[in-house]
Amino acid sequence: MDSVWTPDRLAGLFGRLQDQLPDAVELRHRIHREPRLSGDEADTTDAVLDVLGLPHERLPRGGALVRVGPADGPSIAIRAELDALPVVERNDVAWRSRSDVMHACGHDVHVAGAVAVAQTLQEAGAPLAMLLVLQPREEVLPSGARDVVDAAAFHRHDVRAVIGVHVQPRLAQGCFAATAGPVNAAADQFVVEVEGRPGHAAYPHLTADPVVAAADLIGTLQHLISRQVDPTNPTVLTIGSIQGGNSPNVVPSAVRMTGILRTFDEHDRTRLHRAIESTATAVAEVHGCEARAEVSLGAPVLDNDPTLATAAAIWLEHAGLAPAPPHRSCGADDFSYFCTVCPSLMVFTGVGSGRPDEPGLHHPDFLPSDETVGDVATAMLGSYLGACESVAGIDLPDAETFSRYTRR
Repeated sequence: MDSVWTPDRLAGLFGRLQDQLPDAVELRHRIHREPRLSGDEADTTDAVLDVLGLPHERLPRGGALVRVGPADGPSIAIRAELDALPVVERNDVAWRSRSDVMHACGHDVHVAGAVAVAQTLQEAGAPLAMLLVLQPREEVLPSGARDVVDAAAFHRHDVRAVIGVHVQPRLAQGCFAATAGPVNAAADQFVVEVEGRPGHAAYPHLTADPVVAAADLIGTLQHLISRQVDPTNPTVLTIGSIQGGNSPNVVPSAVRMTGILRTFDEHDRTRLHRAIESTATAVAEVHGCEARAEVSLGAPVLDNDPTLATAAAIWLEHAGLAPAPPHRSCGADDFSYFCTVCPSLMVFTGVGSGRPDEPGLHHPDFLPSDETVGDVATAMLGSYLGACESVAGIDLPDAETFSRYTRR
């Protein structure tokens, strides 16, 4: 660890960060132009490692770890997600996606910002080692973050805290939210198979119609949320797909539904798992059908460390980002797995313009401006410095020193 950190030298990190942004934006364009789906991120990983040119360690199921700073001792990790979504882009920019895959969740911005921070700390020195986590498969199960926290390589770096930053169109551009406590829901996927007795649509009394049973089940499942959950506990159940039959005059033999359950309360989470299974069986039986429900555990609640949140907010505000009101949503992010092994913080940075019809995350028109690469990088660097102080015990100058280095 480099212990000689004067106020001017430490504040100069943000100036050096600005110098890295043109190259970071170019990397963002490169990644955005050639996106890769979850589980197929090797090309994206190679592109990032090529730009960094630093020693690294590949992870067994994709992604990589890049350590910047002292080769041993404690570290602060910064997570950047590699994967894109199966969305066809509609933006008209020179660097739009060349395929039917798109970075519609801002992961290209996150990666570019994290690389800018890593290069800054590599050039200027780091108060404490930074561990860049290039994480695969944030968008699907099995979770890439869970693989990282289960990897021996991750724990060899004595990680004292993990920082994540995510763009958020519900916040104005230039703002940030470092909110203590739960900020994202647990998200568990489920599949329901309803089996009936097929036949001619003109003779419904001779059939057991799984379509009618499934329609009844969809409404009944919503009642689990509205009538069996404390309304002060945010909870959402969504049926995202339904398939059954292929002809208008045939009662099909089966219907398959998939959905997702989002909860903030662990008791609600486990109780609703059982309720989904028992409700599916009971409703199907009323219609003379049979049903099987299977729930797959997803990411747990994302619970921000209060100490990290407080420390980061001080640094980010003095670095030029404006504090926003606390931000929570029923969205989910597998960053929550990092919260289960060490103090962790997810910071949301605004990319919104205030337009009521503005495209949101996962939308084919979603395209944060290149300026947001700098906002994300600033949020990562500021949160890293806050973690160095609050969790790792590094003695740094007062954050107020940096107010004159604001970018605004």
